[in-house]
Amino acid sequence: MNENFIKYADLLLIRCLNLKERIRPLLISAPIKAIDFIQVLTNRAYELGVTDIYFDWEDNGLKREQLLHLEKEDLLESSFWNKKIFDEYAKKDAAFLMLYSDAPEMMKDIPSEKISITSHQFRASRPYYKKRQSTDDVPWCISIVATEEYAKQVFPDKENALELTWDAIFKCCLVYEDNPIEAWNEKTRLSHKKSSLLNNYHFRYLHYTNDLGTDLVIELPKNHVWCGAGDGPLIVNMPTEEVFTTPLRTGVNGTIYSARPLVYGGSLIENFSFRLEDGKIVEINAEKGKEILENMVATDDNSCYLGEVALVDYDSPISNMNVVFYETLYDENASCHLAIGDGFSKCYENGENMSREELLEKGVNHSNVHTDFMVGTSDLTIVGTTWDGEEYTVFENGNFVLKES
Repeated sequence: MNENFIKYADLLLIRCLNLKERIRPLLISAPIKAIDFIQVLTNRAYELGVTDIYFDWEDNGLKREQLLHLEKEDLLESSFWNKKIFDEYAKKDAAFLMLYSDAPEMMKDIPSEKISITSHQFRASRPYYKKRQSTDDVPWCISIVATEEYAKQVFPDKENALELTWDAIFKCCLVYEDNPIEAWNEKTRLSHKKSSLLNNYHFRYLHYTNDLGTDLVIELPKNHVWCGAGDGPLIVNMPTEEVFTTPLRTGVNGTIYSARPLVYGGSLIENFSFRLEDGKIVEINAEKGKEILENMVATDDNSCYLGEVALVDYDSPISNMNVVFYETLYDENASCHLAIGDGFSKCYENGENMSREELLEKGVNHSNVHTDFMVGTSDLTIVGTTWDGEEYTVFENGNFVLKES
């Protein structure tokens, strides 16, 4: 296990955060119960030459107790959700590594309003960091680690759940490859080829349909840009299978159904759908977690609009494992997905040099929420329409089929 811990740590620090090229301060946000891996990670960071490391420790059990017993006003003062330390380290040009290990069933008795408040506070309390993160102006990466409580969620009937969860993480992140960094270099080259192909077609509309009942038309801004993993020197999600862009804020119409469970603020949401008119979510249905979704989309004036369109093959390495990870980072890379809330400036031409107000005027959404939800199925079809009115099949039977024109 220790050898794989070292390979995983090197992948995160060297390939994802690019720390070998430039030594920076490092902020690590991680569950305290993953201390065995964090110790290996920290040692590798010191060996690279990092001298300033801040540990933002997380604990699901302590979070639950706070959410259960504290009033809303007290929660807003809690350091668990007030993350101003991120701004302090962003001013130092630090690198940021966020390692997650949720346990959603632990939060099932927590009022949805508290979950929404603290999730909003988590994003809103670090505006300078978010501004620099949105354009990759500081190195950042999100990944997951295994803990006993998280492993029991992923493999509930297995005595060796922790071992199986680490094994799944290593497979998804190509840690078992002889050279994981070079394996990811090759993977990012293929991702860039796919995003370049989509940019060449320059679609105006994407029409989603499947047997769940999805029938959704997404209009894209005229100057949108498709991005993929590793288009720059960083890999901000580990692992990643997606190519993505931003939708036209007011240009989404129809109904979309979820394909996988969603964990939000530590709580589980299942079997849900949205109906959208002129980009706005106007109807929500869910078998579990409807109130959480309603609070999420009411967070601010723009949290009821979409901010991301991401394409992922149903026949992807993560999907083919047939494991529900209950962690959006992994589950979104097993399925095409959309995101409620904030859009990406880098997905609009010259967007990095525009203000949030200018981007909003161009149709790129701005919100304190950004929540991915999975919509890809084995029968998903996506048809793209160009600005000249030509139609091309982008996805068929859940997989990318667009060819060079």
